[in-house]
Amino acid sequence: MVRDLPKPHRVGLEWSRVSMSATVRLVPVQEVYDDLLNRTLSRISCDLGRLIYLASTRDYNTGNYYHEGLASRFSPEVARKALEMAHRQAFYKVSGFSLEDLASDLEAYLRSTRENPQEFLRTWQKLEPYRIAIPTEVNLTVARLFTSNLRLALAILRFRQEPRQSHR
Repeated sequence: MVRDLPKPHRVGLEWSRVSMSATVRLVPVQEVYDDLLNRTLSRISCDLGRLIYLASTRDYNTGNYYHEGLASRFSPEVARKALEMAHRQAFYKVSGFSLEDLASDLEAYLRSTRENPQEFLRTWQKLEPYRIAIPTEVNLTVARLFTSNLRLALAILRFRQEPRQSHR
């Protein structure tokens, strides 16, 4: 289950050109999340790609999320919370895919990388880099299901890549 994250606010200062006085504006995490969806994630063609992208915004040493554009437009803290929320939601969405849908999404992600398909599939089966896409503090059973289903989806795609005569 996706945990509901608190809706913290950022206090930002905006200057009025007329009076040169500062006004306080509260920015909810939802506004930053919507900005992330509309400006960044909507340009990524598949759900697995969005999940991998969001995982890449997390520092592997600290687990903290960072996005330069969001941090400068809003604040690092509220951007971190929006990225964490988006990552968790993307993870649960992909984890809920049927095996057929996951294999299709993986294939779309593979095409978007423009890598050699055989090399991509071999590397992903050997190194399992998709494990880094699992957010912290998610249901352990769902995380195991995610890795198990991705292994199966990789095997399906590799099977589809093999020459026809080897399937007889």
